[in-house]
Amino acid sequence: MARWAAGSEGRLKQVAMDLFLQRGFDDVTVGEIAEAAGVTERTFFRYFADKREVLFVDQAAYHAHFLDGLAASSKTAPMALIEDALRGGAEFFPEERRPLSRARQRVIDSSAALLERESLKRASLTEALTNALIVRGVAPLTAALAAQSGTAAFSITFAGWIAEGETRTFIELLDIAVGELKTLFAER
Repeated sequence: MARWAAGSEGRLKQVAMDLFLQRGFDDVTVGEIAEAAGVTERTFFRYFADKREVLFVDQAAYHAHFLDGLAASSKTAPMALIEDALRGGAEFFPEERRPLSRARQRVIDSSAALLERESLKRASLTEALTNALIVRGVAPLTAALAAQSGTAAFSITFAGWIAEGETRTFIELLDIAVGELKTLFAER
């Protein structure tokens, strides 16, 4: 078995995903993932703290897309800033990522612990967006409401985008969700 080889991280991700889909997340060990990828467990742990991290490893890059979108915005209204943040986040989901996102979500949906981790990821994004809005001068309550609304719209968009048979782009679905959100706020 190879100690370390170029491309190990990508192979480990692919092998882990395949095994998770075949046997279920809870029934796959790190040792089995490493063996199937042709590396040692030690190599696995160079890239991932545990097997859950295979599914959540890109979290910093994920957040950065949203925060970069917000930082680049010249708008001042909280929901307009959030809309720009969501458009930045949408860049994390190009069309070629859809099959992997569908598979990843199937694995997450099969495990209560992974669903909890996914909820924590969403809460972390909401907190990051709230803080970014506050830094931009938005009042804390308004920032929290805008960030919560935005992450809810984004989650609904993601769920629609990975639905079987869905062919519209992420940004098309995001435009629909943001439009509905604006309609809700306009109904007073």
